[in-house]
Amino acid sequence: MNTYSALGLMSGTSLDGLDIAAVEFTNANNNWNYRLKTTETVTYPKSLLTRLQIAVDLSAEEHQILDVDFGKFIGECIYNFKTKHQIKVNFVCSHGHTSHHKPHQGVTKQLGDAASIYKICKIPVINNFRALDVSLGGQGAPLVPIGDQFLFAEYDFCLNLGGISNISYKQRGQRIAFDIGMANMPLNYLAGKFQKEYDKDGEIAFAGKVNTDLLALLNELDYYAQNPPKSLGIEWFQSHFRPVLDAFDCSLEDKMTTVIEHNSYQIFKVISEICKTKTGHKVLITGGGIKNPAFKSSLTKHLERCTEVIIPNKELVDYKEALIFAFMGVLRYRREQNVLASVTGAKRNSSSGDLYGFNS
Repeated sequence: MNTYSALGLMSGTSLDGLDIAAVEFTNANNNWNYRLKTTETVTYPKSLLTRLQIAVDLSAEEHQILDVDFGKFIGECIYNFKTKHQIKVNFVCSHGHTSHHKPHQGVTKQLGDAASIYKICKIPVINNFRALDVSLGGQGAPLVPIGDQFLFAEYDFCLNLGGISNISYKQRGQRIAFDIGMANMPLNYLAGKFQKEYDKDGEIAFAGKVNTDLLALLNELDYYAQNPPKSLGIEWFQSHFRPVLDAFDCSLEDKMTTVIEHNSYQIFKVISEICKTKTGHKVLITGGGIKNPAFKSSLTKHLERCTEVIIPNKELVDYKEALIFAFMGVLRYRREQNVLASVTGAKRNSSSGDLYGFNS
């Protein structure tokens, strides 16, 4: 049996902090198991958060400086985490924070310079998990389906609600996954209009009602008619989704409620279509979106019409992505495939990620 101890780090499009998960993986006869040992989320300092929020619009020089500064921040977080919890790991697996994602142009960038991370934490680093797949003609996303395949195979669907909603499932012997649409990104944008980082306890959404005209406009966005593989980034929200919200004349509360209904409907539409041919499905839902009571109520009401909804313990809800990036790092260290062409549309599967600080 082989055992690996790794740190997985994830900064999602919701920008609610840096998720850190210390995970132990064991492999026996090609069967993988994991144990979440310690987890923590580090909130971003206001100055860093502001720069991450506008990263897509920075100049090349400003972007490079942010890449290094964010790497230093990650390194400091790792150093503090390992000191506080007295842990030892083989390596760090950092997703970083996506500032640009335009795979059709061959572009994807995750902030968090590996050299800067390593210089502070003194632990070998694996990062830049998306670039190779994009160079092979893939979407570079979603990446977590490899973990769904090996670690969460008992579920028919794995649904994650971060800034963006994405889904993973097995169909005709192949793992399929793609970004369905929006999740927390527009909700946090609207919450910002109330000088709030997010809609705590769904208070804003519960005060509104669904506007059917706005709902129809959102449901008509072209992305939803595209076939997978497909993926989204902040660019699509800024260029397609946000303009519809901003131009529509109704209360902010109604906009919040309507976006939640829109998000839930798009997710239901995808899952119900697959469920037509078989009953008894189970969907595992993780990510910050499911902690919003208004979103949870709307989504479960839709999904319970076609599948059993499984919401795991809070730790897995919060840290599943960080856990899987740790797993992706383990596979990369073993030189095994960790990105699936059936998911991304790339020319082939790949073993993706750059290694820094390892002995040659």
